[in-house]
Amino acid sequence: MFRILAFFHGRRLDREFLLPGETSLRLGREETAEICTGWDPQISREHAVLRTFPAGIRLTANSAAANPIFVNGEVTTDTVIRPGQSFVVGGTRFEVQMTADGNSDQPSDVRVRQLMIDRQHLSQVQFSDAPKKIEVLTSLPAVIRQSGVERDLHLRLCSLLLAGIPAADGAAVVELDEDGNARVLQQEQRFSRGTPMHPSHRLAQTALLQQRTVLHISDHEESSTEFTQVAGFAWGFCTPFSDGSDNRGLYLTGRGEVNPGESSEQQLHADIRFSELIADIISALEGQRRLERQQSGLRQFFSPPVLETLGKDFDTSLLSPRECDVTVLFCDLRGFSHRAEIEADNLTGLLERVSMALEVMTDQILRFGGVTGDFQGDAALGFWGWPIASEDAPLDACRAALAIHREFRRFQSSDNHPLKDFDTSVGVAHGRAVAGKIGTRDQVKVTVFGPVVNLASRLEAMTRDLRVSLLIDDNLEKLIRDRLPVSEGRIRQLLPVLPYGMDRSLIVSELIPPINEYPLLQDQHLRDFETGLQYFQQGDWEAAWRYLHSMPADDRAQDFLSMLITKHDRRPPPDWDGIVRMKKKS
Repeated sequence: MFRILAFFHGRRLDREFLLPGETSLRLGREETAEICTGWDPQISREHAVLRTFPAGIRLTANSAAANPIFVNGEVTTDTVIRPGQSFVVGGTRFEVQMTADGNSDQPSDVRVRQLMIDRQHLSQVQFSDAPKKIEVLTSLPAVIRQSGVERDLHLRLCSLLLAGIPAADGAAVVELDEDGNARVLQQEQRFSRGTPMHPSHRLAQTALLQQRTVLHISDHEESSTEFTQVAGFAWGFCTPFSDGSDNRGLYLTGRGEVNPGESSEQQLHADIRFSELIADIISALEGQRRLERQQSGLRQFFSPPVLETLGKDFDTSLLSPRECDVTVLFCDLRGFSHRAEIEADNLTGLLERVSMALEVMTDQILRFGGVTGDFQGDAALGFWGWPIASEDAPLDACRAALAIHREFRRFQSSDNHPLKDFDTSVGVAHGRAVAGKIGTRDQVKVTVFGPVVNLASRLEAMTRDLRVSLLIDDNLEKLIRDRLPVSEGRIRQLLPVLPYGMDRSLIVSELIPPINEYPLLQDQHLRDFETGLQYFQQGDWEAAWRYLHSMPADDRAQDFLSMLITKHDRRPPPDWDGIVRMKKKS
């Protein structure tokens, strides 16, 4: 049963409203309303309806009500109010409390005192057996760390509680189910003989709903009464704790008689204080374990600087999928299918090398502040611009692409390196996409959706036709051409192209290492190539041919255009519009 107290402009009114289980009541100034609020003119005649259920009260505002309903400072029209919470209408605050009803766990001839425990009062309580309790407390972290399945943890907690609280005859771990009903997850008794322990569901429900320790003391003679739920037990209390949810508690009960004002009741307060210390330690350690699991999971996807920016207690809504500008990098191993055929008898060894190659890719993505997305066979996906937007995101994506290329060139120059015969191709594109995480609290998968992802993949595939290793789209080229230091990388426009199956044409560009790493191409070579490209677009293929053939013989990027010009006898087709249409995905 619930009751509602009313406070008008801060002053408690001399009346309260009782709400029995599974009922519906009207709130308003109408005289016939079950909760009549004639004292407050800001409350409408029929302002809201309250429906009770075991876990709380559903509050639904009348759409015709003149003034809003506030819960925790926010306007609401339909919400659940639990014991200990309140709502405000006009100048009145309504506070919801739980009270005992006719469905108690004890029969009618047993009087039960219910006490709400004040933590401030408990802080002044002294332990009479401090060494024993300290011994139990110091063993608690190891118990939590070494427990495997959840049931094992609950069993060990019950044993610790009985070891630390000698007056207790039984201990249990209880929780509230989705319907707000209490149930026992694990229970242990000190002695197997005698009256079996049946934790009070009402006591557990009250404590867990109100999120505070509740103590029940029964005034009875043990031999005179058969209890429904706590037969033969004189007292019981329940202390909530958090292990990832706010619906579990530690339950203790005992047979020792407790009289008001005497030392036995003071001893109970000391035992309650001890249980709350255990609850606090469990909550702290479980919170740390959740944080470690979360951080471990996030480290797969986010670089340390991103994690540091998010902070340890970051708002997980930052990871929710949302539309934003991103730079997407798609990196693939060249010739993997052929390599798989050659090493068909050693697929395990091949898998180890592929895993090593993917690790190189992801290391560089994370090193430059990117987010690692899905793996697709022998390919890795990374992206920048989410969860934290940055003006340097396009530059960092290009730096990661150049670093991946650099690493694999280094492997190729080493005779004994396991990745010596692997090569990579990279496509990088910039555009609008939806990025975010999907999954559970402990397991998360990060992904990105949108045309820009498909474009990055197409660019990577196109590197084979254009005889280059790193391709970027025109959106990205415009963002970085004047910002990328030549000491880090250079850019060369390669081709105006309409990728197969796409509607938008673009000019693709090559990302080239700095001159000290790749002296084959001098800066003048890059300028001459782009001049030849302009002539190619304009239809002057004779001039384009001359500029393209001023490139070093080992520069393969000229091959595609040169072959196309040669195929048409250095004259553009009659319908030439300056765009090369790719005939396949590559």
